[in-house]
Amino acid sequence: MGQKDSVQKYWHHNIKIISILLFFWFAVSFGCGILFAEQLNGIKIGGFKLGFWFAQQGSIFSFVIIIFTYIYIMNRLDKKYKINK
Repeated sequence: MGQKDSVQKYWHHNIKIISILLFFWFAVSFGCGILFAEQLNGIKIGGFKLGFWFAQQGSIFSFVIIIFTYIYIMNRLDKKYKINK
């Protein structure tokens, strides 16, 4: 495998990872915070309705989890393709 093929595969995997994580970001922020807020408001966490919680706090927690997930996955991908830091 040439270096050009390796770079293309690396970026293909990177874009795939970003696409999947963006889907989860969209599902949590737009889906849980806006689209399904009324259905989720039937559930309460700490005295707050779940739809409200996702719109205010849950989306922030989810973003942080997504960032750390991306870091973890990219570190593994860098090792796989021997990308020097």
